[in-house]
Amino acid sequence: MSLTPAVRDAALRWIADDPDPATRDELQRLLAAALAGGPLAPAEELAERMSGPLRFGTAGLRGPVRAGPSGMNVAVVRRTTAGLAAWLAGQGGAGGLVVVGRDARHGSAEFASAAAEVLAGAGFEVRALADPLPTPLLAYSVRTWGAVAGVQITASHNPAADNGYKVYLADGAQLVEPADAQIEAAIAAAPPARSVPTAPVPPTDPAELLDGYLRRVAALPRATARKLRIALTPMHGVGGAVAVHALRRAGFDDVHVVRNQAAPDPDFPTVAFPNPEEPGATDALLALAAEVGADLAVALDPDADRCALGVPDAEGRWRMLTGNQTGVLLGDHVLATLDRAAHPDPLVATTVASSTQLRAVAAARGARYAETLTGFKWIVRAGDNGAGLVYGYEEALGYCVDPAAVRDKDGIAAAVLAADLAATRRAAGGSLLDALDQLALAHGVYLTEAITLWMPPERRTQALARLAADPAPLGGELERPAPDVFVLHGERTRAVIRPSGTEPKLKAYLEVVEPAPVSAGAELAAARERAGERLARLRHEVDALIGAPDADAEGALDGREVTGQ
Repeated sequence: MSLTPAVRDAALRWIADDPDPATRDELQRLLAAALAGGPLAPAEELAERMSGPLRFGTAGLRGPVRAGPSGMNVAVVRRTTAGLAAWLAGQGGAGGLVVVGRDARHGSAEFASAAAEVLAGAGFEVRALADPLPTPLLAYSVRTWGAVAGVQITASHNPAADNGYKVYLADGAQLVEPADAQIEAAIAAAPPARSVPTAPVPPTDPAELLDGYLRRVAALPRATARKLRIALTPMHGVGGAVAVHALRRAGFDDVHVVRNQAAPDPDFPTVAFPNPEEPGATDALLALAAEVGADLAVALDPDADRCALGVPDAEGRWRMLTGNQTGVLLGDHVLATLDRAAHPDPLVATTVASSTQLRAVAAARGARYAETLTGFKWIVRAGDNGAGLVYGYEEALGYCVDPAAVRDKDGIAAAVLAADLAATRRAAGGSLLDALDQLALAHGVYLTEAITLWMPPERRTQALARLAADPAPLGGELERPAPDVFVLHGERTRAVIRPSGTEPKLKAYLEVVEPAPVSAGAELAAARERAGERLARLRHEVDALIGAPDADAEGALDGREVTGQ
């Protein structure tokens, strides 16, 4: 394509209003290359960058670090923060405290400074945390310090090229509708970045905040067993030192960290994607666990709000547990050890995309159960705005184990509680895999699979339209908890299908349940085999229903993971 006058003029206006000389020069060079003609790539890239602003989604912004309105840069952060400040003032928060934190990604320090300075320029009291810290610390700070909001500069487990801007409200939780749309409208009405008022903000030493958080996390263990060897990786993120301190304060001092992944590194050089769910991402962790003879392996994502666990089997072979396996283990542990005097009517919650086994566990433990749409913004508000919530999780490795302190997922707190459970099981001569067997014997075999399909938007729309037009897909019942979320119920089967909110993907979450066998050993193994066969049939039926491409075609599937309990 050739450079159009509209794109050229939009680029010139953005360049004129960009307060950052680095991104201003970057866009000028791209514009010059596009104006020079020749290869089409510069014109196409410029058009893409000027195609529209980053959308302010369910928690904030996320996108590639680059110049232009569709990237993460100082100009975008200034205008976004101006919109947030205007919205907070309109909600009665003018002049209140806002906490600004960051991870260690490319641009995070500059973006955090830009956000803090705009908030100060708008008349807010601002505490800009001096060091890169895990996202759960920011969520913790909002309630601890009585802030009207918190901003964390992070792209969590996204690739190295990305960064993001996450917002927490005064209740310590991520924002929900209609606040996101209202803030997006305020951003659209914000002045050009150069015209946004700013004021300098001195950095805030986070030592006192961090000490309070560590004291809280160290008090999470329910039992007294502490003999446990742990292998840990922060995956080049900001959670390593904090996680080690938290574990040691809780009494788990035999911790071994993957050396070449221990320090924050925004390039994430040893992993293709810094996400514990991705194939190969935990290879170094499991190798270290085997080398040191660990009892438990822990992988945090780069901002430490997610946690994945690895365990050895009876033959010493290491493997990662799934999010659902860890979720039900921690949920049962919380309920089994809960102080019922302090929590007489406890609530546990998970999402529609997660396993339903937590429902059975809650019923057996005398607790309420809630199922929400995906995302912790809904989990922590389950029931009556989260009243009585003691635990929540989602299958994508997110666990909220102390909602009174952090109303979001917290990988560090989850790691400490998992160590408590693993040490307790070890002291009794068992393991986490034994605990999963006991849950299967008590509640049945729950086998799950998550499928992610890359689909062009038009094909994805067609697939969802077919689902909407079928009153009884797969011969069962159809439930729609949201317009674009389809829950297909059959006899001891469930399939949840929804589009990704950020990428051209269609996601399907499958589950089959086999009745609880009478005993472990051969009967349990047979029940799991039957569940696997039924899951394979369900997968085939769902593939046909949504018109999935051939699973063997290159690039057709982002991933297909079968996880059994």
